[in-house]
Amino acid sequence: MKIIKTQAAAKKNVVLLGRTAKDFSNRITDQKLLDYVRGRIALEKKSIILNQLDHLLIIRILDHETTSLYTRMEEARKAGHELHPTLHEHDITTLVIENCGVETQVCLAFAEGVALTNYQFLKYRTGDDKKRFKLNEIQILDEQVEADRVKELEHLIRGVYYTRDLVNEPLSFLTAVRLAREIEKMGQEAGFSVEVFNKKQIESLKMGGILAVNKGSVDPPTFSILTWKPDNAVNSRPVILVGKGVVYDTGGLSLKPTFDSMDYMKCDMAGAAAVAGTFYTVAMNRLPVWIIGLIPATDNRPDGNAYVPGDVVTMYDGTTVEVLNTDAEGRMLLADALAYAKRYDPELVVELSTLTGAAHAAIDKYGMVGMGNAGREVMDLLKESGEYTSERIAEFPFWDEYKEQLESTVADLRNIGGKYAGAITAGKFLEHFTGYPYIHLDIAGPSFNKSTFNYRGKGASGVGVRILYHYLLNRSI
Repeated sequence: MKIIKTQAAAKKNVVLLGRTAKDFSNRITDQKLLDYVRGRIALEKKSIILNQLDHLLIIRILDHETTSLYTRMEEARKAGHELHPTLHEHDITTLVIENCGVETQVCLAFAEGVALTNYQFLKYRTGDDKKRFKLNEIQILDEQVEADRVKELEHLIRGVYYTRDLVNEPLSFLTAVRLAREIEKMGQEAGFSVEVFNKKQIESLKMGGILAVNKGSVDPPTFSILTWKPDNAVNSRPVILVGKGVVYDTGGLSLKPTFDSMDYMKCDMAGAAAVAGTFYTVAMNRLPVWIIGLIPATDNRPDGNAYVPGDVVTMYDGTTVEVLNTDAEGRMLLADALAYAKRYDPELVVELSTLTGAAHAAIDKYGMVGMGNAGREVMDLLKESGEYTSERIAEFPFWDEYKEQLESTVADLRNIGGKYAGAITAGKFLEHFTGYPYIHLDIAGPSFNKSTFNYRGKGASGVGVRILYHYLLNRSI
């Protein structure tokens, strides 16, 4: 998807954004057309399509300032999504979005909604040319927006697209090794570095959590280290992003049911994909911030030598863990990565994972569950970024009493808690391996949509990229 700034919209397919009929008075010079538009707006019509034979002229009314800016931005994204079927029906390849009276942030949010809706994953579909969207370019006509801001949006959209592609890929293509290769390709394009540890290197580091989960797989694990460190970085200690890379999760010997569970577990590496997509966007936009990404990756399968409930695993930092459920595998990988992060002396570690059904059950697809020990200021800034991007955080308590559920009689920890507060006990398990400011984001709910959910689409949503990019953008200022 190409997104550029333009200076003219004559004879082009164009959508005019405004809040009242007055906003279009100087733009629509034909009095009859203007009277028609005013009449439709008086009837509280939000969208008015004027077919000019050689192009479409679309009027879109967006909300007044009676709501918050962030709400208006989200409504604009949804309005962009609602327009998209019209664009597809008319085989529109280039669309001009002209701002006639809304804030620049709202205009860009509308473009964002159109662009995110335009994503398709058709790699494995044959004979579907009629279903393929024709739109390939958005031009933004807004005197107040700078060309660099438009280019920034283009890179952000591409980062989300790459993230969605990774999550939508099946295990038949995207093994742990292949995931690492795809991230390397993204790094080559955007300019961040990628180092990949193979199984022998992981064994030499004694990353017992990753190796335990990988025991049931015929494919080797990987541990990818992503680095973006520009010379003008504003931070002297890195911000580390950790993403869960379980490329497929059967549950292991604690086997998942197939329907409405294992059948979409290719998405269990959405955290890893979000980290990769964030790195791509940050690097393409040359943000002056030092970040490191850690992505432990494997699949979780019940082969002959798979780890079993009752096993005791020695982790990278020497902690022993009693395994009581092999389907709590993500925290085993992440624990090794979080412990490894200590060697960088980070100012902050943010970890994303499709970790628990409990988080999904608590807030559904409408946000991510967040918790951590990084302090009020960091969490508030992340939540602010979540509101700005509508990748919202529902903050859960992180009280130390929850650690009591993780006590084991045979090891230092058990890998699951009790019946209640499963999302929180999973976070407390991971906190054990930190020792630095830490935020845990459970994206199990919003990472994958089984049916179309506005501009977030069907299948992979790419959640995590936009909130993290906005947070790091603010951190870089």
